[in-house]
Amino acid sequence: MSELLAALSDPALGLRGKLQAGADLSKITWFRTGGPADLMFQPADEADLAAFLAALPAVVPLTVVGIGSNLLIRDGGIGGVVLRLPAKGFGEVEAIGEGRIRAGAAASDKRVAAVALEAGLGGFHFLHGIPGSVGGAIRMNGGANGVETADRLVEARALDRQGRVHVLTKSEMGFSYRHADAPEDLIFVSAIFEGPESPRDEIRRAMDEVQHHRETVQPVREKTGGSTFKNPPGTSAWKEVDRAGCRGLRIGGAEMSALHCNFMLNVGEATGHDLELLGETVRERVYATSGILLEWEIKRLGRFAEGAEVRPFSP
Repeated sequence: MSELLAALSDPALGLRGKLQAGADLSKITWFRTGGPADLMFQPADEADLAAFLAALPAVVPLTVVGIGSNLLIRDGGIGGVVLRLPAKGFGEVEAIGEGRIRAGAAASDKRVAAVALEAGLGGFHFLHGIPGSVGGAIRMNGGANGVETADRLVEARALDRQGRVHVLTKSEMGFSYRHADAPEDLIFVSAIFEGPESPRDEIRRAMDEVQHHRETVQPVREKTGGSTFKNPPGTSAWKEVDRAGCRGLRIGGAEMSALHCNFMLNVGEATGHDLELLGETVRERVYATSGILLEWEIKRLGRFAEGAEVRPFSP
């Protein structure tokens, strides 16, 4: 990594972004856990990112992270390079006419909803309640309140590992529930969305309902990663967690919320190990109770600390 750091720091490359060795990743996740990155790069803009990718050897692992709201980083940290797109350079949101909005990948979902309100475009209220960024919403087909990113997306712009530009239409994204089939090595940098014209008072009312629901039934002021598990067909994840007696279940500093038991919390000084072990314990108990194998919605990345591996539950 020291050799790679020196090579990427060469002034001849002309990189303008921030390159940091041993970056503390616990500071960027909402769980406030996780080990360091070998290297972390935050590009200045798309051109800077393209130059960095062209210079990065293909054998070096590259992990893209967003604002860390739906992310569990393991205690051993992340090897290779962690790429994080900053709001400055990738966070702009603007209405561009014809019922469309262009948003950078680092823009918050909430900001997109606010710009849609200003432009009088309906159908974006669901983003008001998702504590994530546009890049994550595209990659995971983020959704809430019966609406998904796929319902609003027109096209997504991305760079590949060589820094080349790709533009994918909605059909090319291969969207399904909380998933997109787009190649894993694509790094989304922006997207265009569209929605129907709608009275602003109706849009505001829908956004207020989303906000009220979220503040009433979700532990929004806790250190959490949002929904822990995807909803299985025909039921809700929280119902199955509750039936299995896991509401309030605690391991170390990690706890399944008593308010909304599909939310996992860091209620003290939880480690990544505590959180992942709690999740796998819940998966095992739910399967024993109902025969349903819950799928993680939270992304788990990185290396386990030595001697602290968590084995995924398998029936």
